[in-house]
Amino acid sequence: MTSSTTDIPQGDGHLARSLGHGQMAMIAMGSALGTGLFLGSGEAIGIAGPAVIISFAVGSLIAATIALAMGEMASRHPVRGGFGTLAARYLSPFWGYLSRWLYWIVTVCVTGTELVACAAYLAYWFPGVPIWAGILLFAAVIIAINLATVGSFGVIEFFLSSIKVIAVVVFILIGALLVLFGMPGQPAAGFSALTADGGFAPMGWPAVWIALSVVMFSFGGIELLSITAAEAKDPARSIRTAARTTIVRLAFFYVLCIGIVLCLVPWQQAAGTGGDVATSPFVMVFDRIGVPGAAHITNLLVLIAALSAANANLYAGSRILHSLASDGLAPRIAAHLTARRVPAVGIAFSSIGLVGAALLAFTGVGGVFGYMMSLVVFSVIMVWALILVTYLSFRRHGGHGTSFRMPGGVVTACGGLVGLAAVFATVFVRPSMQIAAMVGIPAVLVATILYVAVGRRRLVPEDIDAAFEEAEALR
Repeated sequence: MTSSTTDIPQGDGHLARSLGHGQMAMIAMGSALGTGLFLGSGEAIGIAGPAVIISFAVGSLIAATIALAMGEMASRHPVRGGFGTLAARYLSPFWGYLSRWLYWIVTVCVTGTELVACAAYLAYWFPGVPIWAGILLFAAVIIAINLATVGSFGVIEFFLSSIKVIAVVVFILIGALLVLFGMPGQPAAGFSALTADGGFAPMGWPAVWIALSVVMFSFGGIELLSITAAEAKDPARSIRTAARTTIVRLAFFYVLCIGIVLCLVPWQQAAGTGGDVATSPFVMVFDRIGVPGAAHITNLLVLIAALSAANANLYAGSRILHSLASDGLAPRIAAHLTARRVPAVGIAFSSIGLVGAALLAFTGVGGVFGYMMSLVVFSVIMVWALILVTYLSFRRHGGHGTSFRMPGGVVTACGGLVGLAAVFATVFVRPSMQIAAMVGIPAVLVATILYVAVGRRRLVPEDIDAAFEEAEALR
């Protein structure tokens, strides 16, 4: 039985349940469908050539196991803190603590770097505007959006993500037309480019595996399905719909878009498309059919994509911090909600990445963002692995979704863990993954020491139990 929002107790600590299932799916899409598709796919193409299509297909299968496992658990327990609170219950309080703090670090770093991208895209039109000023401008926009009611946030994020989805659909339709039928005076491109210039796998089949280290993080953001469950109007229906549609859309969009790009653009040329807007795969396809101002259109799209991703990550960071504070694992003040049921203190703390990005841009310090993103890579792998391990424990203790179950259950989850292990194994051959391990492992050690020294004494198990009781009462 579903409670209406008017039935929900509004005491301090209870988030408002205002998100519809369409909004939940779009919030997850807003984080996952970002500049990686519009600009950043060139690096993966450069590693594997046309065979990167297989990398994206395999990556989507791995991501699907994570999304579906979260969907099943969250439909049963739509708790604040999502997968982190579930890990605290089904694994141990330490793993719940670690997964949430690691993911908070991810959201802080990603929010800051996405706003750096926004500022760079703004400078494409207004080169006189300093990067730090652009960061502060867009920071004010997303903070204002997040301080509004969660319903308003959902509407705005739905709108921003819809623009990206429409753009991708238009791109696919135009690209498919060029590949299959051509245009007046322009013959169909066909599929010959996929095997030209060295064949389908010019860098060898091992490169398909190595490219996964880049491809997998195009799917980052699906974790939001679990976090938004605590603010869903109808958790069971919303999670079921969002989990299924999000992963299908992402797989369809990424695989089809990359395939179309590689049919229309020689892969060596597409491999160099990660640098700027003017050489984006989108611009190349739009230029091919003579769309005027293709670079300006693409710049607007990537700006919206980055702004939407920053907006969604700030939301996720504030909710994760709220759950940590509610469990005694972060300053208790971060659990406070405004009259609009918004964790304003959590939003303020989670904005540290925005301030840091502006300061780094102002002082001209270089190289820091590379390490920040390496930490993101390592943390996301750990979080995803913990989600699947939590799911295995969830099923071992007799748990199952009330209205939604992952096809294959435990077998599928184990397959996802094998896939994540394969992605992590690229640490032996990719320098960027080695940096990720060098930054990430010390970060985990520091977090563990802090938990033993401080967090373990502050943790009140009853707080975790209360989160599950609250979710059960409102589900």
